[in-house]
Amino acid sequence: MSSVSSRAQNWAQGSGSGLSSEAEQRDNRCPGPAGPTLADTGQDVTGLPGYRGPLLAQNATEQEPAHAGFCRIFNVAEKSRQPEQADRSPALAGAPHTPGPARAALPARSRRFPVPGRSRRMAPPSWRSRRAPRAMAAPALCRRCGRAAGPWGLRRAPLPLPPPPLHRRAHEQARRARGAAGLLAAQCERGLFQEVFPAQSAEEQLPALLEPGRPPLAAYCGFDPTADSLHVGHLLPVMALLHFQRAGHDVIAVVGGATAQLGDPSGRERAREPLPAGRVRAQARALRAGLERLFGNHRELFWEPGAGRLGRAALLDNARWLGREPLLRFLGGAGGRLRMGTLLSRQSCQARLRSAEGMSLAEFLYPALQAYDFLHLHRHHGCRIQLGGHDQMGNIMSGYELVTKMTGAEVFGITVPLITSTTGDKLGKTAGNAVWLNREKTSPFELYQFFVRQQDNVVEKYLKLFTFLPLEEIAHIMEMHAKEPEKWGPQKRLAAEVTKLVHGREGLESAKRCTKALYHSSVEALEEMSDQELQELFRQATSAELLLEPGMTVLDLCRKANAIPDGPSGYRKITDGGVSINGNRVTNPETVLILGQHILKNGVSLLRVGKKNYYIIKWLQL
Repeated sequence: MSSVSSRAQNWAQGSGSGLSSEAEQRDNRCPGPAGPTLADTGQDVTGLPGYRGPLLAQNATEQEPAHAGFCRIFNVAEKSRQPEQADRSPALAGAPHTPGPARAALPARSRRFPVPGRSRRMAPPSWRSRRAPRAMAAPALCRRCGRAAGPWGLRRAPLPLPPPPLHRRAHEQARRARGAAGLLAAQCERGLFQEVFPAQSAEEQLPALLEPGRPPLAAYCGFDPTADSLHVGHLLPVMALLHFQRAGHDVIAVVGGATAQLGDPSGRERAREPLPAGRVRAQARALRAGLERLFGNHRELFWEPGAGRLGRAALLDNARWLGREPLLRFLGGAGGRLRMGTLLSRQSCQARLRSAEGMSLAEFLYPALQAYDFLHLHRHHGCRIQLGGHDQMGNIMSGYELVTKMTGAEVFGITVPLITSTTGDKLGKTAGNAVWLNREKTSPFELYQFFVRQQDNVVEKYLKLFTFLPLEEIAHIMEMHAKEPEKWGPQKRLAAEVTKLVHGREGLESAKRCTKALYHSSVEALEEMSDQELQELFRQATSAELLLEPGMTVLDLCRKANAIPDGPSGYRKITDGGVSINGNRVTNPETVLILGQHILKNGVSLLRVGKKNYYIIKWLQL
């Protein structure tokens, strides 16, 4: 007899040995994601109201049909199933087995087994519906759809019986039928969806809600304006919104003009510096402009007009409703539904409370304000899905709790991975390693080079996360890269796709011109560059405006630009080959400057002294 059946008999005898230890319960609740560069915050759900620990059917197995657990508990056995399939739960492995007396052979409905935290009485089959919701890792959800985890997402796997409807390749379904099956399976396969909450209702209801022909759902994601620009870490939540939009659903990007004044404590060791209201408003305007540019570039450059319905996109600021909400009404309404135990159980909250600095009331109430955003969007825009980074799972849970308690509607949360650096640090403003999406802070050339420099061990994953390329094309790109790794084909394609989404077609052309001018010494690329591109490419370069005089030499140019010292040492700097003009080394100080060679058609000369000292010379009255 399998260990699960043995445990059911022990429960029937009232032994109470079916409960796993507290550590086992915690380990079995929420499987974490896999991946070498994905941060895992380990959000806990023990504080949710009504949670009483994982019960037997849930711990039996994550990958088999829900009815199988019930059949084993009540001994309406599926004798044809192999015994080893029932022993997959680490929480039940090694449990003592005591053969039950005649009571174990009673009909299923006449048995009794204890429910944790309650007296021993008959437990109806609906006990599963009263369990607290928990998050499901996206790979587990996709395994229910007939897919198995692989090193870069999910791969095809043999389908269980009976076969689920998601038996085709996800990218084919996404093109042929823009429904939940294609959306969920495709993004799980790409690795974009990491966890789905709550697990049970997401498995049972979400695919049906997103089926083709059903009314479109609304999904939202929030962005706090703690800076005046989005950065690369924000791109994955934006990509999740765009994938929902491409599947025909409506999306909402919420700029946190109100919540930014409090500061999200998630993943922070100390409180944020308070931001003045005027600065928050200015940064909120900048974030809205950046989001508009991303949605506009996607619609113009990545969406074919005849491909189907592109969902609507809306940009909102939560200062519009949070700024008008009276304090007493907020505390009496939303505050009365959220439980202190739930908020205090969050890992980020516990870490801050144990710190020397502690945690302010404003930070403690941040999850309540974000939860109210979800409630407001659900009531006024029909929003049922909240998206966010993996470190936002605690706040998403609070939003789920508030919406379900105040409206009774079933809502969902989906998290996306966190992008980290090679050292494992989260990319962002706090860590000081942000790669900005605003051209004034990070040029298209710098953004392009950031992705070109990605290593081979992450480039395939980034192609799946940051681009809309079909998976077959990504596989072909990686096959070609294995044959010709010196060409850096995947890195260049990744950089081109991301730069085009962020800065448009002209931004991509600018990045390529700068790359040719800097790394390939292309005079043609230098001649086509604008003054802005020159300044972006050579941010630390000194600019000078000079008047071209007849017979002016290379030595005269270097001295008027203050690029070399006076006297013999400056003269030797040129003769030793330390000076180049427009990428061409000059060794004769008495060489006369020539139009078209030393002075480009756009009236600019790029002077380099040594390896890193650049001077941009703009000639007047040519």
